Amino acid sequence: MPTVVQLDARPDEHALQPESMPPAPPGHARSRPVHWIGTAAGLAAVIAAALAAAPAGASVATVNGPHAVPAAAAPNPAGVALPLDCAGLPVKIDQSFSADLTGNGDLATVVAARCDSPTGTPPDGVYVITAGAGGAPRISAVLVRPGEGLNVRSMSLGGDGSVHARIDGYSSPAVPRCCADLHETYSWTRSGTDWSRTTSAPSTQV
Repeated sequence: MPTVVQLDARPDEHALQPESMPPAPPGHARSRPVHWIGTAAGLAAVIAAALAAAPAGASVATVNGPHAVPAAAAPNPAGVALPLDCAGLPVKIDQSFSADLTGNGDLATVVAARCDSPTGTPPDGVYVITAGAGGAPRISAVLVRPGEGLNVRSMSLGGDGSVHARIDGYSSPAVPRCCADLHETYSWTRSGTDWSRTTSAPSTQV
């Protein structure tokens, strides 16, 4: 909130009288309004020239690092054929989030998808979807393959651009597919075009 200074209109008996006031500075040392107007106009001209020199549609890097973005701003997963063998069943996206993974306009949509079966618990695949040639969405990374037999409970973006997911799994083939007995947290970090995965110590369902 701006500070409001109240001026007292009453003359101050201690104010300097005309004969005691210091002499006015020479003309070249005075700050005149026309001087500041000219400076502001010059700065505006420099800024306008810089904007004109920037290429049209150029993206501006953000300074806050990786961050979530609206889904409408990121690649649309509906435009990608996800590699799921669903035998004619539709594909269902259970979890997803959209983000700038670097803070430099590297927009992506991360999805966990499975076959939409009315029975059983089909496994999930986790995919990173980015913009390809001409802006068309494409799969740039597969973080979890359906063949791993895992189910994703939730996903989130790390402050460093990493991807985290809470995973349900099975300690052995004898465990019914309806009743996962392992609950782990997977984390993926990227180096160039490669992603590396780390897994927390598994915990047994109570």
